[in-house]
Amino acid sequence: MSTSKSPEPPDPRGTPGPTPSPVDKVFKALADPTRRYLLDQLHGHNGQTLGELAERVAMTRQSATQHLALLEDANLVSTVRRGREKLHYLNPVPLHEIQERWIDKFEHPRLRALSALRQQAEAAMTTKPTYVYVTYIESTPEKVWHALTDAELTAAYWGHANISDWQQGSPWEHRRTDGSGIADVVGEVVESAPPTRLVTTWADPHTEAGSAEPSQVTFDIEPYGGIVRLTVTHENLADEAERDEMASGWAAVLSNLKSLLETGSPLPEKPWLVPSD
Repeated sequence: MSTSKSPEPPDPRGTPGPTPSPVDKVFKALADPTRRYLLDQLHGHNGQTLGELAERVAMTRQSATQHLALLEDANLVSTVRRGREKLHYLNPVPLHEIQERWIDKFEHPRLRALSALRQQAEAAMTTKPTYVYVTYIESTPEKVWHALTDAELTAAYWGHANISDWQQGSPWEHRRTDGSGIADVVGEVVESAPPTRLVTTWADPHTEAGSAEPSQVTFDIEPYGGIVRLTVTHENLADEAERDEMASGWAAVLSNLKSLLETGSPLPEKPWLVPSD
């Protein structure tokens, strides 16, 4: 008869746990009231500096930096450089994914209550809305830049050809691909720094000059190993209705761009034609 003892179970202390998933990071970030408050502040006034946010939560810049780092790691906050300043923007994509998985399955009265809260928060906004979208693409900065500025490629995944020489101060057009030569968006190249940054104004060509200030779109292209983080910031939108329209449009176009760069082909169906209901 064997007298050997059964092996002791491993000591869980010090053993690594499973790698946190993206949704784990989101829930961890949202679990802290200070971080939720920071998101509320960005929802009410997007594009704030570290100093502004630290002042709003009445804490040191170092403490605010630690909270913001966790929000960035969860992809709930994205940052854009403006000269010496680093502006922070609320990224709605992870929240939208949580809503689809964890909220939409519940009864409509709760959804109506959440919608009412959202409308109240949006009504409190005093500045023109800004929309920020962050996506990660298995590609290089040069290929992403080329895909954003090449007329043939933009026609393939955007349904419009972007036409310009892409020099600072030059005009650009978002032209239909039906042979009519009609441009649905026109503007000027504000900043051109290939392959990492492109800034353009956006305006309706049928709007009388000077009657409305154009919006502005910034493409920030940041490499990391074999992938690229593409941040699209659309600023100075007229109102929340236009922001919602742009949010839907950018999500569809950038999904098509990601598919083109990673697989060689855009999505088999035009994503902007998918019903939202």
